[in-house]
Parts: sequence; structure tokens; C-alpha cells
Amino acid sequence: MKNRIWILGLLLLVIACSSPEKKAESVIDTPIAKPYPKFNPDSAYAFIQKQVDFGPRVPETPAHAATKDWLIQKFEEYSFSVQTQDFEAKTYDGLTWDLSNIIASYKPQATKRVLLAAHWDSRRIADKDTERIDEPIDGANDGASGVGVLLEIARTIASQGLKPDVGIDIILFDGEDDGEPEQASTRDNSQIWWCLGSQYWSKNKHVPNYSAYYGILVDLVGAKGARFFREGYSRQYASGILKKVWDNAAQIGQGDFFVNRDSPDILDDHVFVNANAGIPMIDIIEFSPDYGFGHYHHTHGDNMEVIDRRTLQAVGETVLFTIYQE
Repeated sequence: MKNRIWILGLLLLVIACSSPEKKAESVIDTPIAKPYPKFNPDSAYAFIQKQVDFGPRVPETPAHAATKDWLIQKFEEYSFSVQTQDFEAKTYDGLTWDLSNIIASYKPQATKRVLLAAHWDSRRIADKDTERIDEPIDGANDGASGVGVLLEIARTIASQGLKPDVGIDIILFDGEDDGEPEQASTRDNSQIWWCLGSQYWSKNKHVPNYSAYYGILVDLVGAKGARFFREGYSRQYASGILKKVWDNAAQIGQGDFFVNRDSPDILDDHVFVNANAGIPMIDIIEFSPDYGFGHYHHTHGDNMEVIDRRTLQAVGETVLFTIYQE
């Protein structure tokens, strides 16, 4: 019986693909899952390029302000309801920054919700580099790749007749990447200087008593040859969601990217969403248990040359598949 169902599904897919009425962006329909739209890695790549073209998205800079306006405009273009959460935050070196979390919602009245997140700022120093250490980096992978994937998911939902059954909130956190320099001789442990946007949002949600069924954070998700391991805090707080997403990746043929092997705890935005907001959130992030972050991390090598459409496809399709199964 299973073989007959599989053959029928394959025949239907062939017929759909050969039809002259087929849309440019088709729907994937299999007998083992709910149908879901295709993810377009070329479009995600273009979204990353656009962010890099603005310049480093360091808070309090023209590039940061221009990127904010563009992100809001894109989400509104895709019929998501958009709000910003503006707040002040202190930096490790005594500055006061005006920061903005950008929150875009699909089906805002739906009670069952999935939270997707990334950070949209980039680092103001290249503290792991050997030259131009005090200059900001492009942050093509560290920041822009996650935003590009989530923008493409929003665009896909808007452009397809097939819609997910759940409400979706996309939060782009600000001020994630401004922790103390790698080579700092002394450190101020009075607070955590990373993840300023998620620290604020997790204690001041955009909707009173907001909750979500689960969350997925995407960070460093576009580099060539990237592999994604089961990060420590994700295992601690959201092991069931972690298994669901990794199983989904294997089911749709992306298991080579999502490795069933544990990696260490990583301080990232999902920690505060879990600990403060009480929403089980995993982190899809490139961090190897063997060598840590990629060679480009917090250097000027984090530019468009490291971005690979195949990696974007693996992550974007896995996240898109996951939300369409709810």
C-alpha cells in the first residue's frame, strides 16, 4: 500500500511539473508530508547582497538606519504586519546605543505560533583578524545570512497560494554582535554585552503574555561547506524541537548539512528567549565541535565570497518545510 501511495504521489508530481500552467515557483507535494513551497536560494542570496551593499550594519550609523527602513519595507511588501521595538542599551565600552528589534507577523490573530529569529546588526570590529582590527566587518554570514533566509521565507509565503496553518512571527534582533573584543585583557562581568536585542525583548515582549509553540534561530547559515550540529543550549531547552528539525532535514534530503552530533553551548539570542521568555528555541548555527567557528568569523573575510547558495537552500528549505508541517 505504501508503495502505491508513493508511486501515485510521484506521478502527480511529474504531471504537475510538466503542465504548461505550472507556476515558476512550484509546490513540493509528497505522500509523507504536507505540501510546502520551494525555497529560492538565489533570492535569499540577493537579500544578503543587498544588506552588505548598505555597508556594515553597526548601530548608530547611516547603513544601520538605511537597512532598518529597507527591512520594514520588505516585510510590509510581503503583507506581514510590522512593528519595531525601540530601546536604549549600554555597550561594553560605555556608549549608549539606540537599537531596534524588528518584528514581522503573519496571521497575528492565530493562537498557535512559531517564532523565527535572526540578528540584523553586524560587528563594529574585526577582532579575530590580523589587520584593520578596529574597522567594522561586512557580516555577510554573521547576521545577513539569517536575515536573508527569513526574508525569503516571508516572500515565499506571500507569493504562494499555499499558506502555513500557523501564525508566524519573525523577529530580527538588534545589538547581538557587540560583545567585548576577543583580545580584551579585562572584562566587565556586571552584565552580558552580547545579544542586547534578545535580552530586551525576552523581558519586554512586543505583545503582553506573548508565547509561541517553539522558536528557531538562524545565525551563520550561509557559508560554503557549513555543517550544523546540535548546539548545547538547544539540547538543554528544546531537545524535542531540535530532533524535529534535524529529522525534517533528513526527510527532505538535507541531512548532510544537519549532522547528528553534539556541539558545545553557544551564547546566542536563543538563550534569552529560552531562559527569560520561556519559549523553547533552537539555534541553527555553524559551530563545529572540532574547530569552532568558521575561519571568516569576526574577520573581514566574512563577506559575500563565503556565501553559498547550496547552504542557504539546505537551511531555508528545512525551516520552510518545518513550519508548513504544523
